[in-house]
Amino acid sequence: MRMIVLPGDGIGPEITAATQAVLRAASDRFDLGLVMEEHDVGHASLARHGTTVRPELLDLAKAADGLMLGPTATFDFKDEAKGQINPSKFFRKELDLFANIRPARTYPGLAAPVEDFDLVVVRENTEGFYADRNMAEGSGELLVTPDVVVSLRRITRACCERIADAACRLALRRRKRVTVVHKANVLKLGDGMFLDICRETVGRYPGIEMDEVIVDAMMAHAVRHPGRYDVIVTTNMFGDILSDLTAELSGSLGLGGSLNAGSTYAMAQAAHGSAPDIAGQDVANPYSLVLSAALLLDWHGERHQAKRFGEAARAIEAGIARLIADGNVTRDVGGSLGTAAAGAALAAEITRPT
Repeated sequence: MRMIVLPGDGIGPEITAATQAVLRAASDRFDLGLVMEEHDVGHASLARHGTTVRPELLDLAKAADGLMLGPTATFDFKDEAKGQINPSKFFRKELDLFANIRPARTYPGLAAPVEDFDLVVVRENTEGFYADRNMAEGSGELLVTPDVVVSLRRITRACCERIADAACRLALRRRKRVTVVHKANVLKLGDGMFLDICRETVGRYPGIEMDEVIVDAMMAHAVRHPGRYDVIVTTNMFGDILSDLTAELSGSLGLGGSLNAGSTYAMAQAAHGSAPDIAGQDVANPYSLVLSAALLLDWHGERHQAKRFGEAARAIEAGIARLIADGNVTRDVGGSLGTAAAGAALAAEITRPT
């Protein structure tokens, strides 16, 4: 497997290095033949090449078997004419990575503020209220006067159908329950269409149960009774917010894996930002990116019917669970390890004889 690795900004290079150590251990144990090719994006690329994302990276990503993107300082990048391109938006849009898969679960040994749960948020990734990616040209935000801004949301039948289908196919591998999160009581046309299409799609999958929850109520239900949910499907912005909430409820946003997947390509990406305030201090939890990389391995294995990649992904996930139970983790989840040591501990756990 050939993977393009883009470390990013802030803590990105640190957690990427730790993740690569884990991936090398998994590759050795499961004979994955993993080759990682590293390139700059973000501020390092802007300083060196005059752009945060070199155009040739798209061709490299398309030719590879997967892409791993560390967190980038997206808020800093405001003017594409000056080379300040949001790397996350660029790859999601150009590779048509329409499904953002965000699992979250509680872990034995890690105190969580809620009951035990194991769920996945399936977030539509290419349209909605994201003004920088829902137009063919230009932005979905308009400055009508100096005091009036109009933000446009795009919802299309094709995107609703494919994200609903992705949620159903995932539910078949889990507990066969899909929860549709929406705001159709207010956004009657856009979310109304999304809800109708989800109903139609679930109806084509015998054995899958479906329920519907309005998004503001879902925020309360996710805190009160997250254990009742299996696969949650929703639109872009609602999914972004909800998946951060469920990751934090698991014990830390640093445990939130995130895979951006399309029909042909996929990108692993940490669920959190670049955290410049702690960059270079060796304190960041690398496991969000590690879990994201595990999702990428599983996606590649399923696509190519190569079971060893799924086995490697499950070994990574199980290794993290054991380290959490032992308290051998970073301080955000109750341990004392630094970033590099956390990566090394997991690499050793994966290669340890069982």
